[in-house]
Amino acid sequence: MSKDINVSITDGVQTIRFTRGEKKNAFSREMYAVMVDALNAADASDDIAVTVFIGLPGMFSAGNDMGDFMARAQGKAEPDKPGAISASNLIRKLPQTKKPMIAAVDGLAIGIGVTMLLHCDLVYASPNAKFTAPFLNLGLVQEAASSLIGPQRLSYARAFELLVMGESWTADQAYHAGLINAVVPAAELEARALKSAATLASKPRAALVEARRLLRGDTAPIVAMMEAEGAAYQTLLKSAEAREAFTAFLEKRPADFAKARAAARKV
Repeated sequence: MSKDINVSITDGVQTIRFTRGEKKNAFSREMYAVMVDALNAADASDDIAVTVFIGLPGMFSAGNDMGDFMARAQGKAEPDKPGAISASNLIRKLPQTKKPMIAAVDGLAIGIGVTMLLHCDLVYASPNAKFTAPFLNLGLVQEAASSLIGPQRLSYARAFELLVMGESWTADQAYHAGLINAVVPAAELEARALKSAATLASKPRAALVEARRLLRGDTAPIVAMMEAEGAAYQTLLKSAEAREAFTAFLEKRPADFAKARAAARKV
């Protein structure tokens, strides 16, 4: 448990609530640890049928904590080790989760706050939701097997628009692209997600798990894509363009990628 994320269980429904409002629910390593532990607990418990991700009013998640990104880009953070808790741990857990996952998105959903939705079974969003995947703008590539799941679920053209162009989507655009199931008034959003969760929790548990497993299919290609994305991601994270992107972000100025490339060639 953490002050930035709360986990509760009621009548077979596990709720994971992001409460790091001062950082717009940017995910810290501590938050990743709580999420992974909660998903593992759900898989191991007959008392949990479904997990629901909920943010705060006006903010689902601003994605990975930029401080961690910056430390890695500057070479000040150690690479992930077996058992370390980071974004990669959650990313690897998502396709292996046995129980259904639901998300209720109000306000900002950025980076992993978007790509994690591709692994959820039901996603509801308020009209205030805004979906952005700015990986390329940071000199990086997309994550969480979105390179594979994105084109499958959204179509190649829509996935390219979201993941490569980095265009922001409204709730209506996300609905028509197939990223979310429904647009729900903000005042009704949490209740809608929890109602669907309660419906799933009322169904036969063993059949629910099997039906979901069959519908989702083989996870091997997803895992393989995650590894490919991860390798590219780690290489690019050390690039001059990524360092320039993170520095520009912190200095609140436009990134000068041409200057960064020129400086790198002189080294």
